[in-house]
Amino acid sequence: MPIGASQLTRAVRLHAHGFRSPADDAVGVVERLGAIQAQDLGAAKWVIGSRMARPTRAAVDAALTERRIVRSWPMRGTLHILPARLLRPTLRLTSSRVLASARLRHERLELGEAEYRTARGAVERALAGGGTATRDELAALWSEAGIVATGPRTYHLIWWLALDGVLCGGPVDGRVQHFALLDDWAPPSPDEPDTAEQTLAELFVAYVRGHGPATLADFAWWTGVTIRDTRIALDGAGDQVERFVDRLADDWPVRYVETGATDATASRPSGALALAGFDEYYLGYADRSPVCDPRFGDLVVPGGNGVFQPVLVLDGRVVGTWKRIGTAAKPRVGLRWFEPATETAERRFERPIRAWARFQGIELHGIDASAA
Repeated sequence: MPIGASQLTRAVRLHAHGFRSPADDAVGVVERLGAIQAQDLGAAKWVIGSRMARPTRAAVDAALTERRIVRSWPMRGTLHILPARLLRPTLRLTSSRVLASARLRHERLELGEAEYRTARGAVERALAGGGTATRDELAALWSEAGIVATGPRTYHLIWWLALDGVLCGGPVDGRVQHFALLDDWAPPSPDEPDTAEQTLAELFVAYVRGHGPATLADFAWWTGVTIRDTRIALDGAGDQVERFVDRLADDWPVRYVETGATDATASRPSGALALAGFDEYYLGYADRSPVCDPRFGDLVVPGGNGVFQPVLVLDGRVVGTWKRIGTAAKPRVGLRWFEPATETAERRFERPIRAWARFQGIELHGIDASAA
């Protein structure tokens, strides 16, 4: 009996995301996916860890400290972790449009060129030679320089300087991000893409490799580039990608692209996963309906507030959310099903939930299940 179109898509995506062939290290995960959304640093670590053969938080922190991956604002004006060699080329593609969209917000915050120049000068002097600083330390530095740097003004100054390639995320201390000068922390690499066309092609290949099958519209949403740019990206990718043809999918309005042939196309989506909030398996697409019934979208992102809940994935389909509950002394995990689940389905999540607990260094005291 042939696999249905949506089943086939989910099977190939599970393979592309690395759930069937976990990586040996954190860098391998990030390189496979191209980039991961990372405004919640703790969640981002589990996005990486859930795709590793032997995941530990220390391994993720080490990859950041080794400067092979870096945390900054390369796409959609949102924090991501990506390979360090792709940060500058990506910023050259995306930052001008993102900054233009923030002009009114900066006017309301009374942040202009004068404040920017003062903030940049102060941070370049203070961090030159390899120094780092936390957000609070940067706020204090700018206050000494005469800038009112409280609340969102501090965030937007860091954000603006990062988009201009001045600052980037540096070492991580638990959940605390330090910032460094990009040129000191991750100097330009000789193997960086040289042109916009090369950058678009490399980003597209990376996105499809770690997310495919996906559409050009998905890629445009993920990067924040124009539809014209997506066509340049597709042309530049050449034979590194191929059309994902599913003759059963005649109800789909677009064709998908996928890297190379894989035996995932002949298999069914399978397995139980407890994924982080903001995980790319759900978040990384303009159209999320192949993996989650749209009726339940508001349960993953309550009220459309942009905060993506950790999700339960069963055989490729998002079937619920989960979160840590209980007390600090006796932590538990609560499972929230979109629809009533069988005891068999509940038991299948025991292993991935306990894998997350080991990653966090938590001695779990139980798992509770309920319907939404």
